[in-house]
Amino acid sequence: MKKLTLLILSVFLSAPLFAQLQNSGVLNEPLDISKDFTDMRNTFFVAEDLASFDPATGKGTVRFERNNLTTQQAFNNMLMRLMPAPANEFPGTEYAVSPEHPFSLEFVSSRTVRIRMTSGPQLAAQEESLMLVNGKAPMNKSAWQYSKTAEGHEYKSEFGRIVISESPWHIRIFDAEGKLLTQTIHTSDVSNSYTPVVPFSYIRRASDYSRSMNAVLELAPGEKIYGLGESWQSFNKRGEKVVLWTDDANGVQNETMYKPIPFYMSSRGYGVFMHHSSPISIDFGKYYSGANSMMIGDDELDLFVFLGEPKDILDEYTDLTGKAPMPPLWSFGFWMSRITYFSEKDGMEVAAKLREHQIPSDVIHFDTGWFGVDWRNDYTFPSDRFPDPKKMLSEFKDQGFEISLWQLPYFTPENILFDELVEKDLVVRDRKGNIPYEDAVLDFTNPATIEWYQDKIKGLLDLGVAVIKVDFGEAAPEQGIYHNGKTGFYEHNIYPLRYNKAVAEITKEVNGDAFIWARSAWAGSQRYPVHWGGDAETSNSAMAATLRGGLSFGLSGFSFWSHDIGGFTTAAPEDLYARWTPFGMLSSHVRSHGNPPTEPWEYGTDFMAGFREADNLRYELMPYIYAQAKHSSETGLPMVRALFVEFPDDPGSWLIDDEYLFGEDILVAPMFENGESRDVYLPPGQWVDYQTGQSYSGGWHNIATGDIPVVMLVRDGAAIPHIALAQTTKEMDWKNIELKVYSSSNGPVDAKVFLPGKEQLETVELAFKNGAYGVAKDPYKRDVKWKINASKLQLTAVGSKE
Repeated sequence: MKKLTLLILSVFLSAPLFAQLQNSGVLNEPLDISKDFTDMRNTFFVAEDLASFDPATGKGTVRFERNNLTTQQAFNNMLMRLMPAPANEFPGTEYAVSPEHPFSLEFVSSRTVRIRMTSGPQLAAQEESLMLVNGKAPMNKSAWQYSKTAEGHEYKSEFGRIVISESPWHIRIFDAEGKLLTQTIHTSDVSNSYTPVVPFSYIRRASDYSRSMNAVLELAPGEKIYGLGESWQSFNKRGEKVVLWTDDANGVQNETMYKPIPFYMSSRGYGVFMHHSSPISIDFGKYYSGANSMMIGDDELDLFVFLGEPKDILDEYTDLTGKAPMPPLWSFGFWMSRITYFSEKDGMEVAAKLREHQIPSDVIHFDTGWFGVDWRNDYTFPSDRFPDPKKMLSEFKDQGFEISLWQLPYFTPENILFDELVEKDLVVRDRKGNIPYEDAVLDFTNPATIEWYQDKIKGLLDLGVAVIKVDFGEAAPEQGIYHNGKTGFYEHNIYPLRYNKAVAEITKEVNGDAFIWARSAWAGSQRYPVHWGGDAETSNSAMAATLRGGLSFGLSGFSFWSHDIGGFTTAAPEDLYARWTPFGMLSSHVRSHGNPPTEPWEYGTDFMAGFREADNLRYELMPYIYAQAKHSSETGLPMVRALFVEFPDDPGSWLIDDEYLFGEDILVAPMFENGESRDVYLPPGQWVDYQTGQSYSGGWHNIATGDIPVVMLVRDGAAIPHIALAQTTKEMDWKNIELKVYSSSNGPVDAKVFLPGKEQLETVELAFKNGAYGVAKDPYKRDVKWKINASKLQLTAVGSKE
């Protein structure tokens, strides 16, 4: 058995995977449609004026004028601009020169407005949207009051105004104080520029007569853009072009994404959800600094606009697309994994070592090698390496371990299930009726496929498996024909959402929680936590990029997110693994995974001791983590949180991409390089070093790490709940909780607490009286004995650096 394991491992390691070279035109390269919007062969229809409008319904029509891109030579430069164009159809009596198309405003809430527009007849049957909760958006028109204006029409709520100008047609969006947040761009708005800016419009392709929308909004000076999924590049997307196309990024340092999300928020107080599954390319002022061009592959436009601060926007967006349900307690424990454990013996040895070395852990993950042939997904434990899976899973559970299993939705020709899937027509087809790839790809638009697939997953869950790793999902064929009649142009991006949903729903049916461990995602996938950051490189820059991706992902409606400690691609250097460990332990979920070794004892006694200390920290913080997770689940906030979410009025907080708030009270600054200290930006107020008790005021500081190689501070005025150390969450004593107080003024403090088995998140309030803190409000009088500890704080504050 040992020889077999080594042989399989050596074969795997001798055939490394390589990332796709972008702009090479190869299979499943991200589809960037932006080139269609500068193609001189296409016809450009520019939104010109409001042809009709009914204020009572918010419905009307917009007249579009034809334009072509034309050229002019000037001083040895070839210049381009849009020019009005005549009709080019025959017979000319049959087609509109300046077509009028439906347009509407719909009011979802007092903060949310829906803008819809079409570019031609919509003959496909209307269906419920998988991206929206219950398949459709709510309506609340009464929250907005209408009035007629000299320019056109105005709707007003307590949070802002929407103004429609009739000629030229504009939509202007204002906040409650009257500040213009953004507006659509008409040709007249850019008449003072020599740059050929394409205004709000749609194109009709000469190649196939298909149409795609270009929703162009104004960008203000200093405006910043965030979100759009798990993006590794610049945190602020202003000045970038972002292509939203799910892709196996094969790393975290390129421009493609496992989890693109068609949602962003602006520093000016608004957010936008592009309710589409087609490819989307967005130019946030890269080509023209004042224009945000949302080039949407769809032939209709469906935008939701949200008004407010970041917390308001995330709450509204996740009300619309879904909030993450609360994951099970055990999932917040440490996950031990590598690529890959091959047998029951491997797993039992790891479990024994974890307990022997007193490294708290709740989950052991079996990756690609638990099948008869590594990577050949057939949902069956081979009997030679797993003699009695049900008994094995029961024994793991008795030791406090849940088991996670890997799988994927692609089936190679050698897979025993391949013929069955093809014969039963459960896979994506091509235009001829064959399969597009050599692999068979599950077609989740087919109810029969979902039934077949969920039956396979259920068999594993019934044995006692706790969670399924929902790997891959980014390669749904773009040219494929799906069971629902659509092509991959519309199904590719939404494939991860269908995939996530299928596994989460059967997991909830069997185990009670819609909990998975997934890599790919689309808008709405946050309803099926948790997602992890993919195959990170083992380098300092990859560690930093991982955090940028996590921050952006959290600003896209996802509360729960994890990443592979130390990176994935090669054996992690010891110093990198040591610094990445507290970053992992201070994320919503935590897993060591990647190319071996990943087990801390394989790095030696000193490393293991440091790893254990960071792991112990997480387990002692479990009441804080669990309560903050519950709060995030209810509000749509991320656990790994950009500073400006909590401090929207602090300009400095909008600039930081190498720190984060873990929940609402703990600030984490990971060590991305070797060293004993780093520069840290602190938002306004007082902050207390968790490891030393030193207090700091807002601003820049150079702060030393403690015994754990991370800078970690607590917001002044917080009480952080702790619990006695246990080796698994199942052994924790929730009847005794310690509240560690962080206050430089002896003012009132509070702590959010959420007990396992309870329904409601509660707040425990403390007050300083007679020289000590005591409980002033206790919603858990009969359930918890509180210990209050305020001894660690040093009251001398350190000012910021000049």
